[in-house]
Amino acid sequence: MTTRPPADPRIEAVAARLKEAAQKRAEAYAPPTDWQPIWKRPRKPKSIKAKKEEMAKQRKRLKAAGVRRFYGAQSRRPRPRQNRIGSAAARRDARALSRMRHSNAWLW
Repeated sequence: MTTRPPADPRIEAVAARLKEAAQKRAEAYAPPTDWQPIWKRPRKPKSIKAKKEEMAKQRKRLKAAGVRRFYGAQSRRPRPRQNRIGSAAARRDARALSRMRHSNAWLW
């Protein structure tokens, strides 16, 4: 058997004030009625000058990326090994290993 305590007018008044304040806060933070998220707004057409500036910036960016890619590939290219000590023997070994790798001989 559950019994409810008698309603205290002071507690009821505080609860009413809290509810009212929460309601005011909700109204203050609510988006305006004609508000739309930015991705749903109609796009404003760019001026020709703005378009050209954007394209120039993009061209510059892509050109810089191409240059970086080119020089990145250059650094990984095999370099001539003639200037290394014992390079003739190393080349011979590498050649023999390469022949073994590309042949279908089975290593017993």
